[in-house]
Amino acid sequence: MAWKNTKGMPTVARKTTEIDANGLVVGRLATKIARILMGKHKATYVPHIDSGEFVKVTNTDKIVFTGKKWEQKVHFSTSNRPGGLKRMPVSKLREQNPGEVLRHAVKYMLPKNRTQATRLKRLIIA
Repeated sequence: MAWKNTKGMPTVARKTTEIDANGLVVGRLATKIARILMGKHKATYVPHIDSGEFVKVTNTDKIVFTGKKWEQKVHFSTSNRPGGLKRMPVSKLREQNPGEVLRHAVKYMLPKNRTQATRLKRLIIA
């Protein structure tokens, strides 16, 4: 159970940043989104205050990978049970759900702590 100690924390007015992903490389776009979700792009960034913004991404079906990554890259997901590892090629995942490719890249660029889930909820893929 995650404890939310928000007593004494300042309220943050969150803006919405809109990004058009048409023709952008997945990794470079994911780092840009992760910085905005954390609030590191602001001059008032403080690590213990979550001052990130909402990010709305459009045209995720037109993102690109460099090289042969569409054929070679594999997306892994697990149920955390023995034998529960699932593999799916990124090219197939792109056909089914193109936004999941970007969401997966952003997730693993955010810090692995209790703020990861709340920051990832502010990512809106349209």
